[in-house]
Amino acid sequence: MTEFLDFIAQLTGNPTLLITVLLTLAVILVNGWTDAPNAIATAISTRAIAPRAAILLASVFNFLGILVMTTFNKTVAETIYNMVDFGDHPGEALVALCAAMVAIVLWAVTAWRFGIPTSESHALIAGLTGAAIAMHGGLSGVNGAEWVKVLYGLALSTFIGFGMGYLTVKLIELFCWRIDRRKTKSFFQKAQVGGAAAMAFMHGAQDGQKFMGVFLLGMALNAGQTDAGVFEIPFWLILLCSVVMGLGTSIGGYRIIKAVGMSMVKLETYQGFAADIAGAGCLLISSLIGVPMSTTHTKTTAIMGVGAERNIRNVNWGVVREMVLTWVLTFPGCGLIGYVLAKMFVSML
Repeated sequence: MTEFLDFIAQLTGNPTLLITVLLTLAVILVNGWTDAPNAIATAISTRAIAPRAAILLASVFNFLGILVMTTFNKTVAETIYNMVDFGDHPGEALVALCAAMVAIVLWAVTAWRFGIPTSESHALIAGLTGAAIAMHGGLSGVNGAEWVKVLYGLALSTFIGFGMGYLTVKLIELFCWRIDRRKTKSFFQKAQVGGAAAMAFMHGAQDGQKFMGVFLLGMALNAGQTDAGVFEIPFWLILLCSVVMGLGTSIGGYRIIKAVGMSMVKLETYQGFAADIAGAGCLLISSLIGVPMSTTHTKTTAIMGVGAERNIRNVNWGVVREMVLTWVLTFPGCGLIGYVLAKMFVSML
């Protein structure tokens, strides 16, 4: 395990590692900017919690999610760490990793500019894969066994997120059908704050691990280690990732909060609670089995399921189409950018 002072010493002696670290932190910042707001979007849109308090809540529970899940189960980080191989030359591999990080930032900021909640998880995977293909001139640099987990995660986040959202709100309505809805509003407002905290916790558990896996990959390449292996995640890295992610949420989260929590479906408090619990449950299952799942896909499809339970027309399908188009384009688009930049950066060595 690398101690913090040793890490700082490595940065000062290696400009390439310094650039890689700064780019990785930029990606984590953008993740907090574009992904983390999904966790608190519904709670803010139903006025269960004020925006500033929600951002603080998200920051705290992102940190706890990273800390707790990494302590007990770090398989998501291991999946990302082992997913690609950038070749046998550590210097070139580190440059290729830089290219992947630049691709992710470019893709995410463009989507944010239009208020569309792109999946940083899939942008990360696409950028890394594109850069690995560039280094090998083919798919030999991609670990198929780990990539299959990504496909599983895509299916889980899309179909199970929608289904769990639909079933959760059905169950709530079944249990509360004899109760005056006005009397339950206060309870569900408080419960939704807990649901938002659970979503933020699971966002940290999932996305925090993914980016720590990339961070550790850069450190391994800097040390001359190109083969995937066993690693330990130091506490200072957990703290660093959670702070940067929280900062990103506080800077630019409102655009995504509006798109997910306000424009896509108009939710009541109990529906917002159902969406949060359904999304958090899906992410918990995927984290325990080590499948990288998109928090964006999971939360938004859970909201769709909740909205569709009463009437399919309750969902603003125009907003949904924009989101789906961005999701579909992420793999080829961000992957291609990663490929081109990796070729370009390595040619400059």
